[in-house]
Amino acid sequence: MNEIRPAAVAGMFYPGDPGTLRHDVASMLAAAQAQPDTAEQPPKALIVPHAGYVYSGAVAGAVYGTVRMPDRFIVLGPNHTGRGEQLSLHPEGVWELPFGPATVDAALNQRLLESCPLLHEDRRAHQHEHSLEVQIPFLQALCGDVRFAAICVGTARRADLEALGHALAKVVGSTEGRVLMIASSDMNHFEPAEVGSSKDRRAISHVLALDPEGLYRTVLGEDISMCGFAPTVAVLTACRDLGCSEGRLVRYANSGDVSGDYSSVVGYAGIAVLAPPAAV
Repeated sequence: MNEIRPAAVAGMFYPGDPGTLRHDVASMLAAAQAQPDTAEQPPKALIVPHAGYVYSGAVAGAVYGTVRMPDRFIVLGPNHTGRGEQLSLHPEGVWELPFGPATVDAALNQRLLESCPLLHEDRRAHQHEHSLEVQIPFLQALCGDVRFAAICVGTARRADLEALGHALAKVVGSTEGRVLMIASSDMNHFEPAEVGSSKDRRAISHVLALDPEGLYRTVLGEDISMCGFAPTVAVLTACRDLGCSEGRLVRYANSGDVSGDYSSVVGYAGIAVLAPPAAV
């Protein structure tokens, strides 16, 4: 059934007015600094923050503004609400957002379901989830007609994340044309900036090394509140299967850079995982 998912956080996490949103997104994309490696070598995956645009939009824009974008995406984010299935794939339908409709890719959905039996089509996890929705306006601004699969990850079970990652690699690697994976995650939450940045550096080092096992152990073992570490582990697993060898940190910031309060910050990292040279 081709149902409509209305915007859940427009007017809160990002502007609900299309004109204001267009101006803000264009400004964040225009401020991106050129990254020769990501410009010439299309990434297989991005790690992008998902806080309100006023806080993390500059980092998101830096990532999106420095890579060549396809028009098909698999977007994964954490389940902040706790609703729905552990691995929730949004069913076929349309997300009605300020820039207009964004279409769930039925063919990608079907291939993901066939490749990963742990995935279940489920609307409940997505109904009020912001981590995926805030990515879509950037994709619409860059690509226009966007087709995507959306996965809400509500489990931290390592075996399940690895299974999901292997399935992602199978789908991305066998799909005609380019499909870009996007893991939506903020970094450490609500500690002094010096503590948060130290924790974030340790987590980011594993992302850049394409080390999902190390990221998993470090986040859980060192009490790093990276809310999207689980989808990031899955995406890194897929990237390693696909032959990627390195990630590039495009930009890092924290909420104190906007608020001026560095006593309790949330970190934001924008990272591109480059495709292996033979795949370009």
